[in-house]
Amino acid sequence: MDDERRISKLATLNQVPVVKAEMLIRRPVAEVFEAFIDPEITTKFWFTKSSGRLERGKRIRWDWEMYGVHDEIVVTEMVTNQRIRIESSDNTRVEWIFTSRADKETYVTITNSGFAGTGDEMVSQAIDSMGGYTMVLCALKVLLEHNITLNLVADKAPDAHVNR
Repeated sequence: MDDERRISKLATLNQVPVVKAEMLIRRPVAEVFEAFIDPEITTKFWFTKSSGRLERGKRIRWDWEMYGVHDEIVVTEMVTNQRIRIESSDNTRVEWIFTSRADKETYVTITNSGFAGTGDEMVSQAIDSMGGYTMVLCALKVLLEHNITLNLVADKAPDAHVNR
């Protein structure tokens, strides 16, 4: 196949990407669920500031102060210890599914969808999302299982910090 045909074939998406990040966390489902809805816990492994606790129908602002960015989300669905669904200010959707695997094990699945733009832009957003949510799950796992704060999100791009 020549380069021109290969590039043409790569430039077309058959569907909008959907990202899925998953992780087993060896803690009870109630504890893992709480870590995502309580900003006192979430700020230890993800964003640095939140306007409040997640509740269905509530609009929340999350800040990553080190990068000078924020996002506003709306909680569209919440089923205690089972599911959280949000819609972000960029119209992407995120769903967390919490599956209890044993008394002290929770399997978390995060699905991010609704990417927009050109094919290249959607792929770029999906790749960033996959890396970001995987990093968030790893940081949460270490926090809950070993009580260690890794600072993964802040250390991902230290040269992008606004207050260096």
